[in-house]
Formats: sequence, C-alpha cells, structure tokens
Amino acid sequence: MTAADAAETPWQRLSIRVVWVDVVVSLLSLLPGAAALWIFDAEPSGGALWPLLFVAVAGTAGAVSDILRWAFTTYRVTPTDIELRTGVLVRRHRTLHRDRVRSVDTATKLRHRLTGLRVVTIGAGQQAGAGESALVLDALSATDAVALREGLLRSGQAASPDAAPAAAASSTAASSSAGPRNGVQVLATFRPGWVLYNMFSIWSYVMAAGLLWGGFWFVSAFGVDAAGVIAGLTNWDAVGWPGITLLVLAGTGILGALGLGVNFLLGYGRFELSRVRQGDHSHLRTRRGLLSTREVLRDESRMRGLSISEPVLWRWIGMADTNVITTGLNVWDPEEPTAILPRGPVTVARGVAGKVFGRQNPFDAPLAAHPLPALRRRLWWATAVSAVAPAVLLTPALTGAVPAWSPWAAAAVRPPALLAAVVAYRSLGHTIDGSYLVVRSGLFSRTTSALRRDAVSTIAVRQSVLQRRLGLATVSAMTAAGWSAYEIPDVPANRAVELASEAAPGVLDDFIERPSPVARP
Repeated sequence: MTAADAAETPWQRLSIRVVWVDVVVSLLSLLPGAAALWIFDAEPSGGALWPLLFVAVAGTAGAVSDILRWAFTTYRVTPTDIELRTGVLVRRHRTLHRDRVRSVDTATKLRHRLTGLRVVTIGAGQQAGAGESALVLDALSATDAVALREGLLRSGQAASPDAAPAAAASSTAASSSAGPRNGVQVLATFRPGWVLYNMFSIWSYVMAAGLLWGGFWFVSAFGVDAAGVIAGLTNWDAVGWPGITLLVLAGTGILGALGLGVNFLLGYGRFELSRVRQGDHSHLRTRRGLLSTREVLRDESRMRGLSISEPVLWRWIGMADTNVITTGLNVWDPEEPTAILPRGPVTVARGVAGKVFGRQNPFDAPLAAHPLPALRRRLWWATAVSAVAPAVLLTPALTGAVPAWSPWAAAAVRPPALLAAVVAYRSLGHTIDGSYLVVRSGLFSRTTSALRRDAVSTIAVRQSVLQRRLGLATVSAMTAAGWSAYEIPDVPANRAVELASEAAPGVLDDFIERPSPVARP
C-alpha cells in the first residue's frame, strides 16, 4: 500500500462510553464528602474532613482529565503503522510500525468492565529509563480491542525476523499439546493454596499501616473518635507496654496479612495460564483478576527460556516466582508481564515449566557444583564487609563519643554474614542440557534460569583480582531478552573458555586457538 493509500485511512476516536463513565466517577467521588457534611453534620472547617475533600477533588480532576483526553485523542491503524494523536496543550503524533509490535496487552478496570470497555497497551520492547513509553488506547470497546489485538499479533508474527530460528523450539513445545491445532491448552489454573504464599511477608505491616491510616481518617470525617473507641476496649494500664507491643504487632500483622490475601485474590482470582494456537504460531496467555482483569499474550517464537526465583526468607516453604525470558516485555514493569504464574510452590513452577518446554525440561537436569575457592571468596567478602562497621566505631568508642560496647554490637553481624556467604555458595550451579544453558545463583533470591543457547548473542569471560588469585572466572551469557545478561559466577578459570564456547555455540570459534593436528610420519 502506498503512502497516499495509508493517508486515506480514517482516524478513529476512543469509545464515547468512557465519557459517561468519567461523569459517573466524578459524581461518586463527591458522595463521601456530601454524606459527611449533610447527613452526619461534619464541620466544613474540620481537619478530619480534608481526606474526603481530597478524594472529591482527585476524582473530579481525574474524570475531567479523562474527558479532555478523549476529546483530543484520535488513532488509526493502517496496514503498516499504528498512529496516535493526543495532547491538549502540547500535541503529540506517535507512529509505531506494525512489524515492531512485540506485545498487545488488554486490561480492564472495574468501571470499564461494567461498561464493556478495554484498555489496550501496544508495546515495542521498551525498556525502563529508555525515554520511551508504550502506546496506550484507553479505552476501546471490547469488540474493537479484541479485533485490534488479533490483527496486530497476526501481522507481527508474519513480519517477525526471529520467528524462524525459534520455530523449532516453539513447535516442540506445542507438539506436546493435547489440544487441537487451532485451540487452547490450559497449563495452570488458580489454586486457593496460593493465597497463603502471598499473605505473610514484611509488606503485611505496610499494608496494615495504610489500612489503619485510611480507616482512621475515614471514620473521623463522620464524627467517630477512633482513638477513644480503642482506649475504651480494655484497661491498657493493666496490660502494660510489653503486652501492648505484642498486641499491636500481632494485630497489625494479622490485619496486614488479611489485606494482602484479599489483594491477591482480587488481582489473581480466576487466574489461567494457557497456550493459544493460531495456525503455525502459539502464545502463552495469562488471564487474571476478579474486579479489574488483565490479559497478556507472549509470543512463543520470541521466548528464550524461563526463570524460577526462590526468595531466601521463604525458601523453606518452597515459594517461587516464575518468569519467561522473552523479547518485547519489560522486566521492570510493575505489572510483571513476564510472570506466567503467581508466587506459589516451586514444585508447581517446575511442573508448569515442563509443560511450557514440552519434551525437554532443563530444570530437571542436575547442576554442576562450583569449586571450594568460590566459597572462600564469599567468606572473604563477608569478613571484609562485616569488619567495616566495627572499624569505623572503634575510634569513637575509645574517645567516648559512642558507648564502648558499640564496636562489639556491630561485630555481631559477622556470623549472619558468614552464614549468608555459605547460603550464596550453595545456590551456585550450572549445566548445559541439550539446547539450553542452565544457571543458578543468588543470595536473596536464588534464581535458576534456563536460556536457549542459540539465543546467546555475546559471551564474556572476566576475572577480578581476587578471582585471579583463587583461580576463578565469571562467564556471562548475554541475550536480547529478559535481564540481558545471565552469569555463571566463580567457575574454574581453566574451564571458563571451554564453558563459554559450549554455552554459545559458534560465537567464540574465530577466537579460540585449537591445536594443529600432528602430522603422521
């Protein structure tokens, strides 16, 4: 199609229903303040009323902003490009080539879901901090959103330059599907037990603090003395400060855990991971959410592997996070588009990984242990780091500027530091299993990554001063997906180049000197 033909494609607007939704939202944001003023006779000048006033102002301003955005936003989809024009004071005209589309996500806020609207986010593989943003259409009708998503993904597959090299791996995984050629294979669904894995963490106290603060100001706006109610529950003097402290910690912990559980249910209720087949192409699709929903499709031809991470504080209960290593999805996105499973049992994560990989599951391969000098290196660093604080406090303690016991108290961090060094060493492991490079490392989050060897574009071998003295080296496999670099730390130096050559077949062939064959007499 010529440029003249593309220019004749008409510009379209977002759905008009979003205007009426915003009008209703602005009215609802005024209800709490109006109820406090006219029903409960709250003082307009009272300090307790300002949170409700803030809600009213923020809700009304947001609704007005959305209406203006609708009025000044137009878009069109041509056979070659997606164009978006937006902006009230500063007009912006963005063009995205359809062959650069890497992801099309569909999200539904509660107010949009009630009115049949969708928010479509079109990404081209942006990275955080790159000065780019995805192209967002907020909001389209459900019918238009589905048609746009399917059309863009179909054209993106046809023009994808890396679809051919990945076709073999994708077809291998898809061939194990029990579903039809054009159908859906369900790989995992929501399990109620996952709620327990997402309730208990330090964030429960942050959640409790937010809930208590919001509840205090809300009831205060309606004339309820929350502090007086709590003071009248029992004789706090008889309980004493130790009892009060325990009650506060237990009460806030339970409240926060319940809040995290409800939040997880709302965000991941009705979760489903499935493989969607469309002709010769397949996607990994996740759907989740009870009130607000989100659907993400990941093109399997762009997948380079999987990662399973086990946080150190929850490793004893077998908790794990599962993410795909793929191009076109931002690993820094707070919505976590690379996550294909909620946080849950590591056994479930490995089982689902086997279904994603198909016949070959590299996570089942035994990992090679790293040499003892790798442990000595970590013990050395733990000793050096734990000695900094006592050394800094020694002179002030001798001069009386700080208590004399301060250096000894700071030295108490050494045993935990040495324990952390041992844990970090035990996390090390690597192997090459068929077409995958498997690496494992990490202290706070032990991460096992299975990366396709043909996806490694760059391989690096480096040594620090301490590594050189210990006969160690670090091999880094770099790719255009996921975290970009996957390291095998502290392998024997005399094995590093050979391992690098095996991890990235053909990359180092021109740089390795091989012994010449001995001529026979």
